[in-house]
Amino acid sequence: MFFMARPQLYWYLHNCFSDEKKQMVANIEKQLEEARELLEQMELEVREIPPQSRGMYSNRMRSYKQEMGKLEADFKRSRIAYSDEVRNELLGDDGNSSENQLIKLREERAHLLDNTERLERSSRRLEAGYQIAVETEQIGQEMLENLSHDREKIQRARERLRETDANLGKSSRILTGMLRRIIQNRILVVILAVFIILTTAAAIFFSVQGR
Repeated sequence: MFFMARPQLYWYLHNCFSDEKKQMVANIEKQLEEARELLEQMELEVREIPPQSRGMYSNRMRSYKQEMGKLEADFKRSRIAYSDEVRNELLGDDGNSSENQLIKLREERAHLLDNTERLERSSRRLEAGYQIAVETEQIGQEMLENLSHDREKIQRARERLRETDANLGKSSRILTGMLRRIIQNRILVVILAVFIILTTAAAIFFSVQGR
């Protein structure tokens, strides 16, 4: 196999690796696109997180973006290097052996597979981070709703307290008026009793004097 003519070698290597390479490249490009969309969704979710908790997730987003940029750059370099090296080795000078060409092609294939695995791991980390961001947003939303409900309860309790104070003030005024009227009535009764006693005493006195 390693001593076949160059056109035959090119045809053999092309058929061995071209389809697999295209499949790997398409798979990596698909995962990169999904990762980019996931990052965009995470950015939108992070913007909705309350400011006091947003800093931690913003730092994570920067880390994810940096890692994503490194993966894209590495993948781009691998594609360029793979394509250039295959073309140069298959169409270049006769000094390189067919066996070395095949070994290098296999090395490039292994490198692409390694990039695919790295991208899959990064995608899983991105998905985990996105899930955490979503859960944090849900928790924050629930906390805000609970705080809103608690505030409404406090406001209602305050209104009831004000109404109670107003009722107590009204009741106090009513009781004060009732006590005042009771005292006035008692004074009137005492005055009336004294008047009756004095009148009776005067009548008795004048009756005795008339005899």
